[in-house]
Amino acid sequence: MRIWTFLIALTIAAPAAAQDLGTPVPQGGEVETVEQEGGLSGSVTDESDWEDLGIAIAGFATDRDVETPASSSGTAGLGKQMAQVVFNDLRNNGLFKPTGPDALPQPSFTQITAPNWPTWSNRSAEMLVHGYVRARPDGRLTVGCYLYDVALRDELARSGWVVPPADWRRAAHKCADLVYSRLTGEDPFFDSRIAYIAETGPKDNRTKRLAIMDSDGANHRFITTGRSTALTPRYSPDYRKLLYLSYVDGNPRIYVYDIGTGRQTLITQSENPTFAPRWSPDGNWILYSMAVSGNTDIYRVSAEGGPSMRLTNTPGIDIGGSYSPDGSKIVFESDRSGSQQIYVMDANGRNQKRLTFFGGRAATPEWSPRGDQIAFTHIAGNFRIAVMNPRGGDLRHLTDSWQDEAPTWAPNGRIVQFFRTARNSGDTSLWQVDLTGRNERKLPTPVDASDPAWGPILP
Repeated sequence: MRIWTFLIALTIAAPAAAQDLGTPVPQGGEVETVEQEGGLSGSVTDESDWEDLGIAIAGFATDRDVETPASSSGTAGLGKQMAQVVFNDLRNNGLFKPTGPDALPQPSFTQITAPNWPTWSNRSAEMLVHGYVRARPDGRLTVGCYLYDVALRDELARSGWVVPPADWRRAAHKCADLVYSRLTGEDPFFDSRIAYIAETGPKDNRTKRLAIMDSDGANHRFITTGRSTALTPRYSPDYRKLLYLSYVDGNPRIYVYDIGTGRQTLITQSENPTFAPRWSPDGNWILYSMAVSGNTDIYRVSAEGGPSMRLTNTPGIDIGGSYSPDGSKIVFESDRSGSQQIYVMDANGRNQKRLTFFGGRAATPEWSPRGDQIAFTHIAGNFRIAVMNPRGGDLRHLTDSWQDEAPTWAPNGRIVQFFRTARNSGDTSLWQVDLTGRNERKLPTPVDASDPAWGPILP
C-alpha cells in the first residue's frame, strides 16, 4: 500500500515546513524530499577539513509538554531524546566534533527560530542545530530541524516532518541527514536500514535468521524464524526488497523478500551448493555463485526468475560478484591463480583480469556506491578490512583486528560496515569504520551478528 506524503504550510505556530514521513518503511512508507542548497566548499575525502568543525546540538524544544506514545517523559523529554540521536549520528561518522544536549542549555520554543546568539558564540561552536517537537490533535508529531552558522548568525537549512509516534527516530535521523548534506554537499545516510544474519546456538549448530534494524541499531526485528538457515542478505536498489540465500531441507534457494508485504518469491533453487546472491544496480538481475562438479562459477539470473547464464568458466572457485554503480563491471573473488584474489570483468563476463597483487589473499569485494573504491577482506595473518581503487592500486587497511570480514558500504560510500569474530570465543558482531580507519564503532544487536548489508537511504 502506498502512503501518500504531503507538505504542511509554514505558520507562526509551526516554525518549519513539515512533510509526512508516513509509516515505517517495512510497511511501505515514503518521505517527500525537500531539496537543499549545495554544501560548503571542500571534500570529505580529506577528513581534516571537517573533523574540528564544532556543532552544538541543543535539546529540541516543545510548545507545550504533553503526553505522547513516543516517550514516557512527554514531548519535552522526547525533544532531548531526538537531539541525542542527532548528536550520536554526527559524532559516529568521524567528520565533526559535536556537543550534545546534555552539555548545553535548553532553548525555549520561541528561540528555535530566533537563537540567543551570545549563548552560542561563547561555546566555541561554529554550527548550531535547533529543533522542536509538537504533538498534533491526530496523535502524530510535527518535528522541525534548523541549522545555523553561529559566526554569521544566519540560517543555513531547515526542514520538518510529520510522523507517527513510532517513527520519531526517523525524524531525528532526517535532521542529522539535513545537517550532514548541507555541510558536506554529499548524500546523507543516517535514515537508512541494515540487514544482517542473527546467529544463536552452539558454534557447531548455529541458528541463522534474517534481521533488519536502523543504521544506529535501533528498531530491530527478525524477518525469518530460523527454521531454515538464512545467509548473505542484500537490499534491492529501490529498498523495497531483500535478497537472501536460504537452505531448506539442505538445498539452497535464493529468495526475494518484499519488505512491505512480507511475501517471499523463489528466484532459483538447486541441489548444488550456492553462494552470495547480489543485485544489479538497476534491480533487473541477480548474480550468484554455484558449484557444479567441483567447479564454482558466477551466474546471472533475472530478478523475476527463469534460466541462468554462466559468466565465468575457469577451473577453481569464482564467487562474490559485486556490480560497479553503473552496472558495466563486476568485481569478484577467484582462486584460479592458486589463492583467493580479486578479479574484475565486464557485466557480460568478458575481459576477466586480476586486480590484487600485494601479497596474502583477498576476498568478499564490494564496490563503493561512488564507484571510486572497492572494499574487501585482506587475509595476511589476520583478516582486515581494506580498500583499493578499481584498478587494484592505493591499498589502505581500515581495520587491524583478528578477524574482520564481509564489508558493505553506507549509501554515500563514506562508512564501511563489516562483521568481527572475537578470538577464542568465536562471537560475532557488527562494526562500522570510516574511511580514515580511525573511527570504529560497534553496533548493538540482541544476538551475534554476521553478513551485514547496508541499504539505500530511505524514501
